[in-house]
Amino acid sequence: MQNVIIVFFGALLITGFSTPFVRQMALALGFVDAPSKRKLHATPMPLMGGVAIFGGLFLVLAIYFGMRGNMRILGQLGAAALIAIIGLIDDRRPLSSRLKFAAQSGAFVLAIALGTRVALPFFPDWGDYVVTFVWFAIITNAINFLDNMDGLCAGVAAVASAFIVLMADVSGQFYIAPLAAATLGACLGFLRYNFKPARIFMGDAGSLLLGFMLAVMTLQLRFPTNSSFVTWMVPLLLMGVPLFDLSLVTVARLRRGVNPLTTAGKDHTSHRLVRLGFSQREAVLIIYLLGGGFGMVALFVTQADVMEGYMIGGAVAVLGAFGIWRFLQRD
Repeated sequence: MQNVIIVFFGALLITGFSTPFVRQMALALGFVDAPSKRKLHATPMPLMGGVAIFGGLFLVLAIYFGMRGNMRILGQLGAAALIAIIGLIDDRRPLSSRLKFAAQSGAFVLAIALGTRVALPFFPDWGDYVVTFVWFAIITNAINFLDNMDGLCAGVAAVASAFIVLMADVSGQFYIAPLAAATLGACLGFLRYNFKPARIFMGDAGSLLLGFMLAVMTLQLRFPTNSSFVTWMVPLLLMGVPLFDLSLVTVARLRRGVNPLTTAGKDHTSHRLVRLGFSQREAVLIIYLLGGGFGMVALFVTQADVMEGYMIGGAVAVLGAFGIWRFLQRD
């Protein structure tokens, strides 16, 4: 646990101290996000926060795992670096959706080749690889979708990472816990400057990186004291907030007859909460609480028997579907 704490504070301090310098660099280079009708900010915002997040993550984890000679984790950090670079390029000059996904796919394949994959109890090996690739694609881009309000993406990623730290430490996964601790520290270090009123945005470089890291960590969680017929649901629950938001946006946009992946709009969970009368800060905090609720349910499922696990999983699925239906009634 001591190493986990050191990694956490290392990422927190590096990201926290580097973010103001990255902000000044973004302004000097004209690396800013211009206001538009579909965006909430009224003035140009520095758009290189992902560089600070990556710096905090990469430096701490490269030193930690480099000292231990863990080439597999270092390789995964290389895949994470590729994701961050793709996002940074897209922030500067938007890529086509096909080119962006093709580049992401290279990072996904690299991570899978290095041994990161789901182990479902009812799938053949080739099916596990397919599910793993789909999981990477969905979670990486679902977290990217969440970057739509000050402090939202970093906070949701921090909440999920905190639960992963706890689960990994309790189950003795001493390689996953530092990954999650560094992610948590980097998110909190950046959140100081990104919570409303934000002074810098993370951009795709940050949101895609966080999505990729969460996809990697949730897939590698293992719970040897319980049956995999139950614990396969844990990653889904930990990612409950981004999966709910992605599902809501996808259904809403399909109903309008537009492409849900390439069409931007103020139809996310956060925007809908604001339209219900909450302030932007309140909307973000409500979603943090929702993420904490999903995390608590995931913790319970790690210890649940088969009947309890499926009852809880079914109840969450029904509540999620009901929530989407209620939101859509207001469109």
